[in-house]
Amino acid sequence: MTRLLVQELRQDTDLVLAAVQKDGLALEYAPEELLADKEVILAAVEQNGELLDFASEELRDTKELVLAAVKQKGYALRYASEELRANKEVVLAAVEQNCDALEFASEELRANKEVVLAAVEQNCDALKFASEEIRANKEVVLAAVEQHGNALRFASEEIRANKEVVLAAVKRNGNSLAYASQNHECTLPRFLEAVRATNAYWLLHFAAGDLQTDDFHGQCRAACGTGLVFTYY
Repeated sequence: MTRLLVQELRQDTDLVLAAVQKDGLALEYAPEELLADKEVILAAVEQNGELLDFASEELRDTKELVLAAVKQKGYALRYASEELRANKEVVLAAVEQNCDALEFASEELRANKEVVLAAVEQNCDALKFASEEIRANKEVVLAAVEQHGNALRFASEEIRANKEVVLAAVKRNGNSLAYASQNHECTLPRFLEAVRATNAYWLLHFAAGDLQTDDFHGQCRAACGTGLVFTYY
């Protein structure tokens, strides 16, 4: 008798909705048919977007509901339908909440400059989820390295050989010079420009062997001026 009563209560939409509104995790105990109830799922994902994982297949393909989920927790994008992971509005909302949601966007949107810029402007590491084409886009990579130079490691080889991009990365973090392409023409003037921009004498450790002369070391010290920085940062 008690078991039947509990079963009946679990199937009471109003009761389940009240429980979910108080604690979204109560959704775990809802019967399967209520996992297809839009009002119940919406109440849950507005508290915790990742509860979209419990929703029926049909609801995971409902734009209004998925938008509510990704705005609360961007990572919920991974539970959205394939169609909605290819929806620009949904993906933008997701990456604006959590840039790492870019990983779950469709291939087409991971190649969309606006979407990737929205992600990398929050966290440069999101560049690693972008398409090969976008990782070769100078504007996008500059936006990433201007946040943190080490984002250079996710750029295409061609961009890692670009003087402007490499210098922007080095200005943010001298260590990022290690990620410059082997094809990067690190001539003496370019190298001194990087040292001058960072006041980091230790950058000379990244210089090619043919530059490693006493005269070169002296020029590096002079380029640093009075702001000489010896330690890694």
